[in-house]
Amino acid sequence: MSKTLREIMTTDCAVVTLKDNIFEAAVKMKQEDTGFIPVVDGRKLIGVLTDRDLVVRGYAEKHSGSTAISEVMSGRVVSVGPETTVDEAAKVMAKEQIRRLPVVENGELIGIVSIGDLAVRDKFEDEAGQALSQISEKTHS
Repeated sequence: MSKTLREIMTTDCAVVTLKDNIFEAAVKMKQEDTGFIPVVDGRKLIGVLTDRDLVVRGYAEKHSGSTAISEVMSGRVVSVGPETTVDEAAKVMAKEQIRRLPVVENGELIGIVSIGDLAVRDKFEDEAGQALSQISEKTHS
């Protein structure tokens, strides 16, 4: 039987809120050594912020560091529940071409799963595995 995300997800996630600005988010990304931070309102997941969002929608558009996160974050969030299997998560990530997947229960962020978590902790089906490797190739080329 395939593992569920509850078993492998990272639960100690750095987060930002709409009260933070893009400079504060960039500093948190540096401190946490991550390029992805969920945006929450309390514990409710309302968006995600990537290093690419900061560059493309933020600094490249000449926004200052004091710009609100809401100006640059991705409001369309793909997320799954904690009982999602590793295989199912791999398929979602492949279909959506994403490297990190927030895990949400009752609308609240409870964890994050990355491609690395899936690759290290379980074997996924060939189709999903191939698609995930294509995501990695696209983002590194």
